Formats: sequence, structure tokens, C-alpha cells
Amino acid sequence: MIDLEAAGGAVTGGVIAGAIEKPTGQAGDHHTTCADCGTEVTGKFCAECGQPAHVHRSLLHLGEEILHGVMHFDGRLWRTLPLLILNPGRLTREWVQGKRTRYVSPLAMFLFTLFVMFFALSFMPHREVKLQTLPQQIAAQREAVAEAEQAVVAARQQVEASEAAMEPADGSPPAFDSGARAGAAAGALAGAEGQVIAEKAKLERLEKDAIEGRKDGLSPGSWQAQVADVAATVGKDGQSNGLTKTVAKKLKNPDLALYKLQQTVYKFAFLLVPLSIPFVALMFLWKRGFTLYDHGVFVLYSLTFMSMLLMAVVILATTLKGAGPAVGLAAGLIVPVHMFAQLKGAYSLKIFSTLWRTVALVIFCEIAATLFIVSIIYLGLGH
Repeated sequence: MIDLEAAGGAVTGGVIAGAIEKPTGQAGDHHTTCADCGTEVTGKFCAECGQPAHVHRSLLHLGEEILHGVMHFDGRLWRTLPLLILNPGRLTREWVQGKRTRYVSPLAMFLFTLFVMFFALSFMPHREVKLQTLPQQIAAQREAVAEAEQAVVAARQQVEASEAAMEPADGSPPAFDSGARAGAAAGALAGAEGQVIAEKAKLERLEKDAIEGRKDGLSPGSWQAQVADVAATVGKDGQSNGLTKTVAKKLKNPDLALYKLQQTVYKFAFLLVPLSIPFVALMFLWKRGFTLYDHGVFVLYSLTFMSMLLMAVVILATTLKGAGPAVGLAAGLIVPVHMFAQLKGAYSLKIFSTLWRTVALVIFCEIAATLFIVSIIYLGLGH
């Protein structure tokens, strides 16, 4: 089923990206006077306002404008993409140095790729994922009950040993810490017995689901059912905070929670840019000649490539059966190699300087990704 909101967002993103780009290409036969500002025109564009000298009025040209606005379909795209993939350092360096007419701007490229990624992923088939079948869950839960009962037996033996230590058979005085040991053993026994009760309750619920089905309508054994079961247990011990309880309440409907998270990522993906720029700047604090703008260009082009890579991984893993692990491993190797190439070329670094910055950048990316995920969970499910 097509996500119409994502599709509309893709078109909107393409139009935004196209709107902030200076138009290029053939304008047709020019007129002697600009139709917009009235200035005399000697070339294909007005020197005063930039409007093409020839104003098209054909339906074919209208389609061309839509294609350009949505897909950025001009020569700059085909000059930018190969460099972004194969030589990102050169692309970043040349843009910073002012060679910008021939390339798509980093912001436009990022917006366009981001929205196209969500648009493309909205077409991907959604397959139900079952982590365990219901019989497997029941068998695993019976093992958990057996282990909990064994823990109770061991705790009772510990209690008996502690009580025996408090009253030695030879009449000698008990050890000074025998009371504390007995109390700790009694507490462990109470906890083990409580665990047995909880595990037996889970087993009874699973066996009931096998006979009567789930009341919430979720498919037994699916990831949705398991997430809902985990969420149902949150807060029963009274130790969970308000945010955790709110998130757990939303997770009781896993499909709706997933949809909200997807929409939140779609709307707030731009947060990755301000979260990443400070970490990149941190690696160049003692090197002069680089500004936050330079780091912003680096981050935007890098995030654009990562978005394209993620889209390719998802498409390949979904369409090619069993290719998920291999594709994921390949992507995991491509990421640091691309970072190394972009750092070395963009900042004109030596090999050793590039290597340690690549390692640092990978770590910083994990930190930024963690902050982004926490922000998304809070924005999507936390209120």
C-alpha cells in the first residue's frame, strides 16, 4: 500500500530542492526585451533579473519544468552523483572552493535524496516477521519456568544453610554475620518465588492464546505480539518513570507506534545535520582555514551518500531473498571507506591524519545516531 503522505513529501522535497537551485540549460531563442522587468536582453538570460529571454508556453515545456523541479533532471545531477559515490572528497572541496555551478548544492541534494528515499521505501512490500512461532514460544517459556523453579530450590537450600549457621549443632556461638546472611537468603528466596509466579503467568497466557487467540487481534509469534507483551509488563513493578510508561503505552499498539516513528523520522531527519556538524568541527579545532560552513557541506554530502546507501541496502535485502546479511556486511565496509575518501580529499589530509579522524568519525556517528534515535523516540512516542 502506497504511503500517500510520503509520496507527497517526496514531490514537495523535490520541488523545494529545485526551487533553491539556480536554473541552467537552454532557454530557447531570446527576445530583445525581458518580459519580466523590461530590461534590454542581449543573451539567453536577463542580466537584471535572471529570467530566460524566451518564455515557453508549450505543454511539453510544462512537463519539462515539472520533471526538473521534482527530479532535478539536468546535467548537474549526473556530474554530482558519480563524484559523490566515487570521489566525495573532490566534490566537497570543489564546492567549498566556489566551483558550484556544475554541481547540485549539498542542501538540495540532501533534501532531494532524503525525500526520494522515503518515497521509494513506501513502495516496498511489508512482510510479517515472526521471531518465534507460538509453539516455540510456549516451549521456551516452559524452559524458563523450569529454570525459575530450580532457582527456588537453590534459594531454599541457601535459606536452610543460613538457618543452620545461626544455630550450630555443637553449641558454639553463631557467626556475627549469620543473621545478615539469613536475611539475604530469605530475600533471594522471595525473589525467586516471585519470578516463578511471573513465568507461570506468561506460560498460562501463551497457552490461552494458543487455544482462544489473542484478544488484541495480533498474530501470535509476530514481532508485534512480542512487543505488545513486553510493553504490557512495563510499570507493574512501580519503578518505571513517566516517559517509560508513556512509550510502553504507545507500544501496546506496535503497528501504530511504528507508523508514528516512521513519520517522525520523515519529518525530523534534518536534525542529523546540526547533531553531526559539532562532532566534525571537533576534529579540526586546531587546524585553521576551515569553517562551520565547510563542515556543513561535508556533513550534507556525507548524509546524502548514507541515505542512498541505506535505500540500496533495504531494496536489495527485500527483493533478494537471503541477501540481507551479505548486503549489510558490504554496507558496513563501504561506510568507513567512503568516510576516509571524503575526509582525505575534502580536507587535504595525510593518510595517518585521515585514518584516526575516520575512526573518530565512526564513533561520533554512533553518538549522533544515538542522540537522533532518542530524540525520535521522544518526539514520536514520548508525549
